[in-house]
Amino acid sequence: MSMEHMTLENIAAACRGTYFGGEQEKQREICGASTDSRQVGEGFLFIPIKGARADGHDFIPDVFAKGAAAVLSEKKLEGCQNPYILVESSAQALKDIAEFYRSQLSLPVVGITGSVGKTSTKEMVASVLSQKYQVLKTAGNFNNEIGLPLTLLRIQKEHEAAVVEMGISDFGEMHRLAKMARPDICVVTNIGICHLENLKTRDGILKAKSEMFDYLKPEGRIILNGEDDKLSALTEVKGVRPVFYGFGGAEQDGDGRMAPKVQQDIYADGIKNHGLKGIDADIHTPAGTISVHIPIPGQHNIYNAMAAAGVGLALGMELEEIKAGIEAAETIGGRTNLIETAGILVIDDCYNANPVSMRASLDVLSNGLARTVAVLGDMGELGEREKQLHYEVGAYAAEKQIDTLFCAGTLAEEIARGAREANDWCEVFYFPTREEMTSQLLEYLQEGDTVLVKASHFMDYPKVVEAIKEKGKM
Repeated sequence: MSMEHMTLENIAAACRGTYFGGEQEKQREICGASTDSRQVGEGFLFIPIKGARADGHDFIPDVFAKGAAAVLSEKKLEGCQNPYILVESSAQALKDIAEFYRSQLSLPVVGITGSVGKTSTKEMVASVLSQKYQVLKTAGNFNNEIGLPLTLLRIQKEHEAAVVEMGISDFGEMHRLAKMARPDICVVTNIGICHLENLKTRDGILKAKSEMFDYLKPEGRIILNGEDDKLSALTEVKGVRPVFYGFGGAEQDGDGRMAPKVQQDIYADGIKNHGLKGIDADIHTPAGTISVHIPIPGQHNIYNAMAAAGVGLALGMELEEIKAGIEAAETIGGRTNLIETAGILVIDDCYNANPVSMRASLDVLSNGLARTVAVLGDMGELGEREKQLHYEVGAYAAEKQIDTLFCAGTLAEEIARGAREANDWCEVFYFPTREEMTSQLLEYLQEGDTVLVKASHFMDYPKVVEAIKEKGKM
């Protein structure tokens, strides 16, 4: 499927490049664009970027062999028989081309930024909008000056809305991102303490994130976390009154009396936490109230659901559609395998392990109700830093306030040491073998516990899960 208006002639004009090739091919519309030669298909435009490890220009012959319509190039391609566009900078040309393409599109674009929570908010917003629209969303965290234009260039004719994540670390970046995305709806999750190295203060972060509004249309919408002190002060932006979301309730004033908080346009109450099984909440909006079950653990997902409700209403959705979208939301990367046995909730995640996935699983476990127990083993193939990486996982478990840690294996002794040295109240048990650990673990576990079982495949931790299930049958 070709991309409308994206002829090689228009592309060359958009990025101020010089076209080399036949007159007939000049009018050909491309089917897609990529900076990754492996993802280039028939009729694609290849945009070679010079990276630290590789130069995309080296792959130009490969992409033509795969049927690419044309390539950009920062140098003349002597003897090239295929169309190409000579540019000064491929990275800048990518932004210019994405900006041109976005200007041809009529679909609404939702831009999401904030110090934390961008990706999970994007997933929730996309889940809600998918109840009514064909949605294109940022893949993973493709949210920077390379990722955002590539996301915009993935928009096809069938898409009816786009949800894009916008991440920055310095002044001016958000201005450049907004120039490409031209968001119809801007969502800001919070102003935290990330990026302090360049932006210095939270006021600096607010100023940098606020560049998002530079290209907001007069009829555009702004949706802000009203619990954030910096965002709640933005009562008007370019003549647009923001929609605020947050919790209701009251707080003490200077005289110790209970005074109402700033009233949010969208607020939540009636909250019931079901640990790893998610959260129930009543979300109140100007259009009415919905009672929802958010199927993802963590209080922050209530904020995500409120933001998504705001976007859904801004795009004309019914409350029932918004409710269905919130309840259909999934964790990033799919659902973790949960097993319930004799009142013990087990997170069965024992088929692979690396430092990143260990941390992600500990994040999930930290949402457990009552007592949380991490049963961890060796991680394989980590190279010369393997001991340090295991130690850091243990320290992270303690930092996440996991109540109890059971470890078995040669390297897992470092996990135990990392947890013990991080604080003295996380209960830590270490055993040389999985068998010794399992017998002690079965004696320790009780009804109400939430248990994570995770290690690399060679540790054979599925046997630990089976033993817990057998205990449940007794």
